[in-house]
Amino acid sequence: MKTLILWLMALTLAGNALAAGNQLRIGTLAPKNSLYHRQLMELGETWRNAQGGGKYLVYPDGSQGGEADMVRRMRIGQLQGGLLSVAGLRDIEPSIAALQNLPLMFRSWEEVDYVREKMRPEMEKKFLDKGFVILAWGDAGWVRFFSKQSALRPADFKGMKFFTWGGETVQQEIMKSLGYIPVPLETNDILPGIQTGMINAVPSTPYFALATQIYNSAPYMLDLNWAPIVGALVVTRKAWDEMRPETQAAVREAGARAGARMRTQARLEVGEAVEAMKKRGLTVNQPNAEQMKEWLKLADTLYPRIRGKMIPAETFDEVVGLLKEYRTSKAK
Repeated sequence: MKTLILWLMALTLAGNALAAGNQLRIGTLAPKNSLYHRQLMELGETWRNAQGGGKYLVYPDGSQGGEADMVRRMRIGQLQGGLLSVAGLRDIEPSIAALQNLPLMFRSWEEVDYVREKMRPEMEKKFLDKGFVILAWGDAGWVRFFSKQSALRPADFKGMKFFTWGGETVQQEIMKSLGYIPVPLETNDILPGIQTGMINAVPSTPYFALATQIYNSAPYMLDLNWAPIVGALVVTRKAWDEMRPETQAAVREAGARAGARMRTQARLEVGEAVEAMKKRGLTVNQPNAEQMKEWLKLADTLYPRIRGKMIPAETFDEVVGLLKEYRTSKAK
């Protein structure tokens, strides 16, 4: 009898292991049927075909909570992966914030691509050491400022209540020290927050503002490329290790394709989103040369506060060095 019980236990454990290895649940804030959601679904088909079947589910629209919640769910096995922005990825590896949380540091997508590719091998190793595998790198456009009142200068935004990510306590302290009013919320709270007056300014990409209808309550957009929204698709190392080698190879390839499509298409959709919102009443404010100097001065004020606090000092310096290297090569 004892042998029979042990045998049944072994079968149960083996069955559970097989079930765990035969499912992939991915969370994301990306809207259902968006470019990002479609790429995740295509990658799922690749995984299913290579794995010989299995349960693949994508949870869009932040249905699994904010990005910090999704990281927590991955750590306890409720999710096996997530398509996350830096806001969530930095909960795994803080140095990745250098690709996004540097206002007015990057001047073009070419600069973003150059720095990311230079930092990518070491960054992916850091994630692997933390128990996560990066399958795809994407981005979602430049952050612009959407507000209820027209604003062109940094001073115009003082007194406005700014949406900030709930977990960005350091950023909130920096904003307060400069006279701005941060209001920490989760992504799903942005629209009701701006509708009710809890917030009246939102840093957002045009695509997200259009998809969530933020611009209806915040009909002024400052045409300023404040910072890029950079993201990645990650899966837990446990889920990765449970895939067969041929599945890993197929998923790697599919991830690279998905990342390239997300980057290319997202950049095209920025202009399309702005034009669509303008037709529906959005006012686009273009800062002049004098106003741009004020914004650049603000960015210079922010960098010493960000370095060593929001971004590890050595990573901050690495980005500055890589941008200098890139710009020097282009000037020749």
